[in-house]
Amino acid sequence: MEHTANSSEDSSMHLAYDQSPDTGPAVVCLPMFSMSRTATATAYSPALAGSGLREIYLDLPGHGDTPAHCPPTSQAVLDTVCAWLDHHLDTPALLAGGSYGAYLAAGIARQRPDLVRGLLLVCPGVTIARHSRNLPDEPPLEAPTGWLDAAPTALHAHLDAALGHRTPAVVATVLAALNSGGPGDATFQQELQSGPGYALPDETADATFDGPVTVITGRQDHIVGYADQFRAMRHYPRGTYTVTDAAGHYLPYEQPTLLRALTQDWLRRTHI
Repeated sequence: MEHTANSSEDSSMHLAYDQSPDTGPAVVCLPMFSMSRTATATAYSPALAGSGLREIYLDLPGHGDTPAHCPPTSQAVLDTVCAWLDHHLDTPALLAGGSYGAYLAAGIARQRPDLVRGLLLVCPGVTIARHSRNLPDEPPLEAPTGWLDAAPTALHAHLDAALGHRTPAVVATVLAALNSGGPGDATFQQELQSGPGYALPDETADATFDGPVTVITGRQDHIVGYADQFRAMRHYPRGTYTVTDAAGHYLPYEQPTLLRALTQDWLRRTHI
């Protein structure tokens, strides 16, 4: 994976990114909220291995090594990603992402379908307001005693809600991902997440995207759930939906083998 970032380009489209040396069509991978392109590569590079695609991993504004050079709204972040795609790519790209990155990818497909060839949405956010999400009401799966001992106490409640595959090994993998890559801008992230512009203005638009889409959800995801994502499938006439047992919000780190199988199926449907 090679790092490429042109500091002379317009700051409105400057995003730190890494790309593979492959020369095939581009697949652009967008990170989960607060996470870096390094963490995204750890999640998706094994699933894309051998595809020949030019894998591109972006740091969003205020994330990883990208400065917070846009207003703290999701629309501004989305516009920055679209400007980057317009500037760097000559043809529509495959977009992949998890959680907030998947929320943005779906928004790009609504607002700029000319930029998008297909979507891989993993544990996607569908509705930003937490009170509006349809979350599982079953208790979490059993876990071995002390499975969270390696995690900082401040993360225990989050990981308890987020993880379906509840083992010390998965916790270690997720912690390594959370701590990888550039530091990001915590103030920007807080302003974005708590501000009135966190939801995209067209979040509830009844738009259709006709390209190949794969949506993968975790049955034990108590962060965004799986039911809202199934209802959103009406927007994707060429969509495949999977809900995965023993998986939560960090599905790529919890079930990497299954993620690879479903990603390879998606790639076959894109006719790459």
